[in-house]
Amino acid sequence: MKATKANNLILDIESESDLVKKAFEFSKNAHEGQKRYSGEPYINHPLRVAKIVKDLKLSDKAVAAALLHDVPEDTKYTIKDIEDNFGEEIAMLVKGVTELGKLRYPKEKFSKLNIKPNIDDYESENLRKMFFAMGEDIRVIIIKIADRLDNMRTLEYVPDEKKPRLAFETMEIFAPIAERLGIGKIKGELEDLAFKYLYPEEYKYAKGIIDNTVKEKQKYLEKVKRFLLKYLSKNGIKPVAIDSRIKHYWSFYKKLLRYDMDVDKIYDIIALRIIVNKKEECYKTLGLIHEIWKPLPGRIKDYIALPKPNGYQSLHTTVFSIGGKIIEIQIRTVEMHLEAEFGICSHWSFKEKVNPKKLRKKFAWIQQLNEWLKNTSGSKEFLEGLRLDFFKERIFIFTPKGDVIDLPEGSTPVDFAYAVHTEIGNKCSKAKVNGKLVPLSHELKNFDVVEIITDKNKSPSPHWLQFVKTRLAKSRIKEFLEKEKVSDYLKAGEEILDKELIVSVGKKFAKLSKKEVEKILEKTKLSSASDLLLKIGKGEILASQVAKYLLEKDEKPRLKIFEKIIPKRESTETQKVKSPIVFGGQTNIAFYLSKCCNPQKGDEIVAFITRDRGASVHKKDCKIIKDLIRKWPERIMEADWSEFKPSVVYFEIQTKDNQETIKNIFDIINEMKIEIIENIIKTDKKTGDKQIILQVKVNGVKEIMDFIDKIKTLPNILIVKKVEKNIIQRLLRIG
Repeated sequence: MKATKANNLILDIESESDLVKKAFEFSKNAHEGQKRYSGEPYINHPLRVAKIVKDLKLSDKAVAAALLHDVPEDTKYTIKDIEDNFGEEIAMLVKGVTELGKLRYPKEKFSKLNIKPNIDDYESENLRKMFFAMGEDIRVIIIKIADRLDNMRTLEYVPDEKKPRLAFETMEIFAPIAERLGIGKIKGELEDLAFKYLYPEEYKYAKGIIDNTVKEKQKYLEKVKRFLLKYLSKNGIKPVAIDSRIKHYWSFYKKLLRYDMDVDKIYDIIALRIIVNKKEECYKTLGLIHEIWKPLPGRIKDYIALPKPNGYQSLHTTVFSIGGKIIEIQIRTVEMHLEAEFGICSHWSFKEKVNPKKLRKKFAWIQQLNEWLKNTSGSKEFLEGLRLDFFKERIFIFTPKGDVIDLPEGSTPVDFAYAVHTEIGNKCSKAKVNGKLVPLSHELKNFDVVEIITDKNKSPSPHWLQFVKTRLAKSRIKEFLEKEKVSDYLKAGEEILDKELIVSVGKKFAKLSKKEVEKILEKTKLSSASDLLLKIGKGEILASQVAKYLLEKDEKPRLKIFEKIIPKRESTETQKVKSPIVFGGQTNIAFYLSKCCNPQKGDEIVAFITRDRGASVHKKDCKIIKDLIRKWPERIMEADWSEFKPSVVYFEIQTKDNQETIKNIFDIINEMKIEIIENIIKTDKKTGDKQIILQVKVNGVKEIMDFIDKIKTLPNILIVKKVEKNIIQRLLRIG
């Protein structure tokens, strides 16, 4: 029999309660004769899982469930047998873990190249089950995480073809869940074990740096510890402990990537941890350290006043310590340390009773997750929300009263409004960030102070769905629109318009270019595509008339092209935007960026000359272009990115007579750092509406589209569009 390295982590049954002993005997008999991949008796696995659960300070019932977790799946015994022998609660826990055990990624989606797979409906449904289970009883997930940890610790014995799937699941699902539950002790180990199998070369590189750093700094750290212990004691602080924390390999490697692989910029490979008794001692300790050692600017973090979403609390500072060497120091209380290591499990640790109300409030994100799960239908929508709302980096946003709302990166004032209260979101009219009015689509930054201005006559706009980030905001907006039947009108409008456009111009509305959509909006005097579809759905605009607008003055056949098409260069007088790509030395070739590989500036690219759509631009390593090169080598053209030079363009903006809106327009211009050459504001004598003509310099098509999109989010905007110089001259009668 092979011996695993994890055998020293087996639960000591002799010292356990009668319930745990009974569960062990039942599991041992059920698994009699079964072996693990290592050749060891199968019972060793549930014993190790039970030890992990025990170390997390969960109850005997949870430990018993851990011992029994594989019985229904791998033996002749059923959940009913477990319920008959151990009661309903333990049977429920075992059933939950068994259900989660069915989560699988098809092995054909993996290769030795570690290509990240797409998740299909089957896998995403299993993920949904996992999170529903989390909402029902958090212990189910904790036992499952413990099960995965032991499987990863013994992954070396698993057949090679199964390793990538297990490692990928661990990195993408189990480690992030452990992090959100605050179980840092397990999260780091799961990531490192997955890192080892997913990216072995990078793992060796990171491990080598950390191991060498630890070896080099060990004596120095001991010296710093002795000094701090003496210094703090002398000043009235008696630390419970001063120890060191070594950064996990995966966490270090991710940070290394952020710092362009410059190890010298990473100061927390090893951090000192000072554990004290009281919260006030944390701040006193920080002050004492700063009295003798100068802190690095911008490196002081107060996670006590602003805990992380998973409950983590600590003070962090980076200082020039003995001999001028840079070191990170973390300061926390005993309770904070338990929270950092055990997360949600610390609420069972050393406490006879857990306050369910307090626990639900502290981990409200679990209930929030389940709330939008119930309102999420598609698998794609579910997975997108999961990654954005719950596994993405978080930012802390303040209310005007100083309350903290945590949101995923990229969130907007509308996301914030819905996070505060549904009615605040539904009546959201304007937003101030740090005292300044901003568009509702404005991207919030860490520690922004956000004030939402509500209007009882305001209601959610379908356009908000284009920029909100959180599932909560999206689900609330959709819920409101459903009640108002707006979504029905939008859907009907798009279906009606699609039928008409297919007959008239050969493509659906979603396939129209931005220029074509702008032409329609100009003709209909509407400000957004949502408004257009809504009016068609309500029968206020005829789809046939919309199709006629597209066909007007179109002498050449329309080209079925992607949205990212860029027009041919014109003469210097009327040139719109200089081409960002050079084709065999030429820049006057119409092209589009192929969606199969979505090339971005900086990628190595090549072009394929199509029969009627100009050049399609691909990444050089794109599978599609490789096939095209093989079939039609004569139609391949060299391509490279050219430098953008600012181009002069004109915008016409029509808005209601509102000084605040005009101010917001120029705020957006300043925010985007767009250079204004000239601006003219005219007033309609009858309506009072304002017409703003802008002559500006822009850096490409994307900046034009970004500007138009941002202006459209402002209230009171009637029209925003890019126009030609001759049209401006005609409008204003200027030369």
